[in-house]
Amino acid sequence: MSVTPSPHRRVALLTLGCARNEVDSEELAARLDADGWEVGTDAEGADVVVVNTCGFVEKAKQDSIDTLLAAADTGAKVVAAGCMAERYGKELAESLPEANAVLGFDDYTDIGARLDSVLRGESHDAHTPRDRRELLPITPVQRHTAKVVVPGHATVDEHTPAHLRKILRRRLDSGPVASLKLASGCDRRCAFCAIPAFRGAFVSRDPQELLAEAEWLAKTGVRELVLVSENSTSYGKDLGDPRLLEKLLPQLAAVDGIVRVRASYLQPAETRPGLVEAIATTPGVAAYFDLSFQHSSETVLRRMRRFGSTERFLELLESARKLAPAAGARSNFIVGFPGETKQEYEELVRFLNEARLDAIGIFDYSDEDGTEAAGMTGKVSEATVQKRYDRITSLVEEICGQRAEERIGSTVEVLVDSISDDEIEGRAEHQAPEVDGSTTLVAGDQGVDVSALRPGDLVRARVTGTEGVDLIAVPVEMISAAPVPR
Repeated sequence: MSVTPSPHRRVALLTLGCARNEVDSEELAARLDADGWEVGTDAEGADVVVVNTCGFVEKAKQDSIDTLLAAADTGAKVVAAGCMAERYGKELAESLPEANAVLGFDDYTDIGARLDSVLRGESHDAHTPRDRRELLPITPVQRHTAKVVVPGHATVDEHTPAHLRKILRRRLDSGPVASLKLASGCDRRCAFCAIPAFRGAFVSRDPQELLAEAEWLAKTGVRELVLVSENSTSYGKDLGDPRLLEKLLPQLAAVDGIVRVRASYLQPAETRPGLVEAIATTPGVAAYFDLSFQHSSETVLRRMRRFGSTERFLELLESARKLAPAAGARSNFIVGFPGETKQEYEELVRFLNEARLDAIGIFDYSDEDGTEAAGMTGKVSEATVQKRYDRITSLVEEICGQRAEERIGSTVEVLVDSISDDEIEGRAEHQAPEVDGSTTLVAGDQGVDVSALRPGDLVRARVTGTEGVDLIAVPVEMISAAPVPR
């Protein structure tokens, strides 16, 4: 006997992984809200818990499994969605009976009906995974005519001009920072990465649609936009203008209420001089370079199906710092990639010492299903990978700590993120949300009254100390006060 869902159905959306997933969750939240669901992020008391999973690397996948199991312990119906669910489909459903349904991206447009079905106790046949790159035309400029579900790209009414369309997004928090998805998918073929197979080929969003969403976000209290995608440097290539990001940045920075725009996920091989200049010199755009280096040895990069070298990457960083000496730079690196020799590893160490990055993520290589690297010979032993990982992690902590200390005595612009227990946390231009450290604002002899600060305020502050990569600073001038809530 089927059960009619309560008119007050409650769903909790739990988001794991990257900022792109956060945007996808907010699209799902908007769809569910429109279908009459009460949407939140607290699993306790929810009728259904949807876990937007991450399928990037083994550690992220295990975190997704643990979250799904914990959700099942609440007594709610549990649904797996997101990248891991899309990537494994039936396999995940069979190995995780605690999940009442495993949904792929194609289910997103009817998410309300899917959850109604789950709540009634009906079974859901999980999809058989497929390479989503094959769903779109090979030629980038033809992709916008294809009717393919791309999370975060939903159009309510394609016949209405982009700037007049309803924004299909419902914020799940009220902080002063929000991600804005530029594009989805990736056309690169990095040997270690499975993401393109389940996220699909690269597709840009319409710039007018992005500007409209930015204006909507600003009206909800957002002060900083973080531009996200799998590869932001490709933005516009499928719209006929590979320089479109350079043109879009000043337009986003000019949106009323937005005080900072931050670009992320830049591919070094596609980072053109014009884009470097736009990021480094455009007022309202953070002089911040999130560059996906992954390694610096030219021979390792070639095996990774990537381009570059220590010298080319150092030249790229130098070009940015010539325009903005205080610019922030971060990157991620893989140690122990198949065939990595001691000399190639030492080349990476040399690069890190000379590059002086502000924030660095280190990953120890592990095989990923369906990737070219998983089938490569010359695997580095686990003991050697661990030894290299431990050594480079210690080096990274030292370098990043030194970079923070070099900012003592300088002036930085800090966006206040949160205030709790009389502690005021914010971020300078070189600090992206959650990954690059933060700045604690403390009272000084003169300048801004810290007791009057609110989330969303942008202040100029003098750096007085550090704690690892984190800064301690005294606000000396209010640049832009957050609007008073109505």
